[in-house]
Amino acid sequence: MNHVVNNISAATHNTASSLALNFKKLTTKLRRKTGQAIADFNMIEEGDKVMVCLSGGKDSYTMLDILLHMQKSAPINFSIIAVNLDQKQPGFPEHILPNYLNDLAVDYAIIEEDTYSIVVDKVPEGKTTCSLCSRLRRGILYTNAVKLGVTKIALGHHRDDMLETLFLNMFHNGRLKSMPPKLTSDDGRNVVIRPLAYCSEQDIADYALHKGFPIIPCNLCGSQENLQRKQVKAMLAQWNTQFPGRIETMFKALQNVVPSHLADPTAFNFADLHQQQLGEGEGDLAFDPVEIKPVQSYDTQAVSVLRID
Repeated sequence: MNHVVNNISAATHNTASSLALNFKKLTTKLRRKTGQAIADFNMIEEGDKVMVCLSGGKDSYTMLDILLHMQKSAPINFSIIAVNLDQKQPGFPEHILPNYLNDLAVDYAIIEEDTYSIVVDKVPEGKTTCSLCSRLRRGILYTNAVKLGVTKIALGHHRDDMLETLFLNMFHNGRLKSMPPKLTSDDGRNVVIRPLAYCSEQDIADYALHKGFPIIPCNLCGSQENLQRKQVKAMLAQWNTQFPGRIETMFKALQNVVPSHLADPTAFNFADLHQQQLGEGEGDLAFDPVEIKPVQSYDTQAVSVLRID
């Protein structure tokens, strides 16, 4: 009996050790990718005051957690204020985020604006609410960022969000456009950053599950089944299952844009393009010679067969 108990205990210990090791690797991976994105796009600078927009979802919790860690270890000094927009959705658990942030001893602000009533009033039943909801939310956050003296606004969008947005814009807006890792607001008063730009949604989901963040589901837009984004997400998930590595390759394409090989005359000066040497890799390779093995000819029952080995 003791032998059986000891075996079970050893197996449990080994499983726990394996899970701990995997989580350590995941933590290192997310921190490294976040740090790389911040460095590549100069997202956070000395003296910045970063508004971390906290929705109560897995992405924003993970972003805050990683940025708080980086704040302690980064070679620069920057401050963090977590901000949540309470949109007065029915049933929203108002106590969860304040309790969580108080336990962290992090500066925070809860902004109360009844955008829920506006969205419900303006959007016809059955239509998606995300577009209007996000515009209202963005305007409120931008305005309050100025009031709070914030220099950077951090959003929790990740790599998969960026790819989904790319396809949504292509399919529905006829634009080759995604979410940039860093941008300025239309009025130029705010700089928006996306520190999780290099992180995959699955890694973030695994991290959030292990950390046990008190997730608050969105019962306004998250429950809508007719969202185009959900359809694109399903398409990408299917591709990722059928063709492992395709998501990574597609995201890499966002970082390797060749305007001369697209069709936007405002992005590349096609009008003044004449015979010239563009340099290796810049011209059209269609007419470049391709090295192939010599063609071999065989006669099989009076039928000529060509084969290229």
